[in-house]
Amino acid sequence: MRIKPLLKNYPLPFFVLMGILLGIVAFFTTPYAHYIWFATLILGGAPVVWKTFKGIFRGEFASDIVAMLAIVTAAIMDQAFAGAIVVLMQSGGEALEEYGLRRASSSLEDLLARAPKFAFRKKGDSIEKIPAQDVKVGDILVVKPGDLIPVDGTIVDGTAEIDESAITGEPLAHAKKKGDLVLSGCIDVNGAFEMRADKLSEESQYAKIVVLVKRAQEEKAPIQRLADQYAIYFTPLTLIMAAIGYFYTKDPHTILSVLVVATPCPLILATPVAVISGINRAAQDGIIVKGGAPIEQIAKADMVVFDKTGTITHGTPYVEEIISLNGTTKEDLLYRVAALEQLSNHSVAQSILRKGQEQFKTLPMPTNFKEVPGRGVEADINGDHILVGSKPFLEAAIGTFDSSSILDEVHRKGGLLVYVSINKKFSGVIVITDKIRPGVERMVQHLHLLGVDQTMMLTGDSQKNAELIAEEAGIKNLRAELLPEDKVDVIKKLKLMYKRVVMVGDGINDAPALATADVGIAMGAHGTAISAEAADIVLLVDDVTKVSDAIFIGQRMLRIAKQSIFVGIGLSFCLMVIAAAGHIEPAIGALLQEVIDAAVILNALRAR
Repeated sequence: MRIKPLLKNYPLPFFVLMGILLGIVAFFTTPYAHYIWFATLILGGAPVVWKTFKGIFRGEFASDIVAMLAIVTAAIMDQAFAGAIVVLMQSGGEALEEYGLRRASSSLEDLLARAPKFAFRKKGDSIEKIPAQDVKVGDILVVKPGDLIPVDGTIVDGTAEIDESAITGEPLAHAKKKGDLVLSGCIDVNGAFEMRADKLSEESQYAKIVVLVKRAQEEKAPIQRLADQYAIYFTPLTLIMAAIGYFYTKDPHTILSVLVVATPCPLILATPVAVISGINRAAQDGIIVKGGAPIEQIAKADMVVFDKTGTITHGTPYVEEIISLNGTTKEDLLYRVAALEQLSNHSVAQSILRKGQEQFKTLPMPTNFKEVPGRGVEADINGDHILVGSKPFLEAAIGTFDSSSILDEVHRKGGLLVYVSINKKFSGVIVITDKIRPGVERMVQHLHLLGVDQTMMLTGDSQKNAELIAEEAGIKNLRAELLPEDKVDVIKKLKLMYKRVVMVGDGINDAPALATADVGIAMGAHGTAISAEAADIVLLVDDVTKVSDAIFIGQRMLRIAKQSIFVGIGLSFCLMVIAAAGHIEPAIGALLQEVIDAAVILNALRAR
């Protein structure tokens, strides 16, 4: 690390280190070494002491108290070098902790940046562009393909296909017609329509997500540092040993000697070094951890909750099955439909096209192409007239047909059914599903081996589809047909039942739940930037099975940190006994403490 960023980010430990080094040079060249060290002790120690005092006033019983007492005692007894060493260890430990625990989340800014900013309002025979916040209930708005829906409302004219993934997380666009509800933040992917504004901008669904994320971050309880958990016992023990030493030797310097060797640098350093090592180890696997608290907390996870679409599943439509009828082969059906779908931008059309391009080198271009948004498409392929879409769309063109006998099993499997007609004859069905990611079932089993008691799946999808995916994944608990606020409510209830709840998701709709959970994990490879910012951990690789790897790395990091703490405290206690007997001078004690610190750091680095 270069000097300039070091000075900018961590000025206090940099100043103290330079003061100690300058004093060492002065010790061999001038008579002013003591003054340099004393100035370093006072100027560097004052912020540490004041910070610790403020924590005491707030009722925080932290590991910093012994270090504070050592600094004050060193100043009173004019033991400048020993005191400066303590200041360096304390400020350096805090700098390490800040480096490891730094988390600068801009999730609210990102959410607000994506929020609908404008609306197109009808005014007589003209259309005016207005800020979204100026929309009033009852206004008639025009929404064109590609537009964000500005507020919650009802379609009053026209049809469209709406991408609701920002709100529900589901990848398939939904056909909407007159009388249907549309939600703010969703995208009109096909078809212009007019809508009546039913809610103001600040009361609409997207605004609710912003409020949910903000509230979750404000309500999230601060995590007690691992070091402070042990300081509750170590600090009183240190004070008792200092008192015993004073009564035994009748020498005030004994108090300082005990405080110096007991300065809890093993507590201060062990966790940050192990945390940074664990964070670096996770980064090597494409797991970005935003600080020390998340990696500590995930190690203790006993409930892991998964979003379905884009997390447990790939989040993109997939051709699951092709059923051909009336003399048409599966290959011929796919060839014709894929050729027709070349001119459609619908997500289902693109999935069929991908399947066709995988199987066939070239596809003919359709002629006389027509698309009815939300219903289907039709065109001529090599002289044959092809219709592809919903069952009502085909029946309106070729008359009613019975598909129940062959499709009963398909319906039970879930998924979306795309009906096909060739020359006005019902010719087959293409089944579209969202495919489960490989290795999910094995990951769920691994989570249980790591001590996770329960897993759950949350989704905005239908109950039937959710049950099929959950069964395949080996997840026994699930909740379906949820809005973002519903997911938050589920997470809050689970936090009352389990010690550490982890939420894994990928979409804007998951951001509030990610922020509410004890640890939020976002699928960063193809997920939204907002979910990644709201989460505590981001998976840079598009592999949900990395969740179990993150828990394993966290558990190993925590185990090594505790080893370092116990070894450091044990050695410090031995030195306290010797110091209490009057056999260690403060300056020598400070150097001996440095030896313990080095051992602690080397052990903590094993977490890497």
